Amino acid sequence: MPHPYVLLSAAVSLDGYLDDTGPERLLLSGPADFDRVDAVRASVDAILVGAGTIRADNPRLLVNSPERRAARVAAGKPEYPLKVTVSGSGDLDPTAKFWHTGGEKIVYTTDKGAERARALGLAADIAPLGAELDWRQLLTHLHDVRGVRRLMVEGGGQIHTQLLRQGLADELQLVLAPLFVGDSKAPRLFGPGPYQGGRLRLVETRAVGDVVLMRYEPTAPGVGVAASAADHHWLRLACELAERCPPSATAFSVGAVVVAADGTELARGYSRETDSVEHAEEAALGKVEPGDPRLASATVYSSLEPCARRASRPVPCARLILEAGVRRVVTAWREPDTFVAGADGSGVLAAGGAEVVVLGEYEGRAKGPNRHLLG
Repeated sequence: MPHPYVLLSAAVSLDGYLDDTGPERLLLSGPADFDRVDAVRASVDAILVGAGTIRADNPRLLVNSPERRAARVAAGKPEYPLKVTVSGSGDLDPTAKFWHTGGEKIVYTTDKGAERARALGLAADIAPLGAELDWRQLLTHLHDVRGVRRLMVEGGGQIHTQLLRQGLADELQLVLAPLFVGDSKAPRLFGPGPYQGGRLRLVETRAVGDVVLMRYEPTAPGVGVAASAADHHWLRLACELAERCPPSATAFSVGAVVVAADGTELARGYSRETDSVEHAEEAALGKVEPGDPRLASATVYSSLEPCARRASRPVPCARLILEAGVRRVVTAWREPDTFVAGADGSGVLAAGGAEVVVLGEYEGRAKGPNRHLLG
């Protein structure tokens, strides 16, 4: 069953706590990281928090930047992401800011909890999941019924723990704050295991003000949007094209293929195919007539995540894809920090309304022509 791409977001102290035991919320991040989180919120279709987080923190969960909200609307999305909460009991505070700010809201609960939630007169859809909460059923409903392709989970720790233990998280964005809590009664981010997937893969580390952002992905393939046999075929071809790239000590070797919805190959390309700074997606898209109506339902297959920033051209590949009208990308490998720190092509694509599928089983093939750059 297809699920959204699930991104877990949290900030912790150096000793792993989400908060202290004082009456006021412990601020772990600063202005720079709050702005980063705002950008992530703008890139997703929905934001999920547990009922406990609503009670403890009273969050609004908004996209604060007017420019980012305008970009969402220009891309055909609602001004604000869907706000989602989960409560088995339906015991919710109807005065919380969650219900009175932003756009649409939905509550996932049990059959019994739904009766209680409906009696509160909440400005939200109530979605009962049966006698017990079921995360897979919840994610399938978000994907199939609400059209959510990218879900940001902001807490709390119990929800993060459940999703990781069940192997339902595709990415963890963890911010480490330079302070200690030192109180065993304070809430921790993660509870006891067992966890699925084993060791995570570090994708990025970046200083954001006085905190450090660490992005991790599971080493096992995720459970996001389902991939077809055709997706595997075309991504393998993209990886083979990467091996044809002229060698470089300052740029990745990448292959890309543009394929119409009916399976027709529209174009293919690879890095440095016609000049020394050309990117694969750029090379492939340059061979398709601008405005070709097939692009709107086409897929770009790229052996490496399309770039979000580049020095060699004014427009990065993620933007080129969106400007071409393509709204689906399949890739094998998230861009590391080798040349550009903090790149997030998938986030740029998602913010522009594109679906991104990562087939991690092809990462080794995609890295092959780039071993000399990866140490």
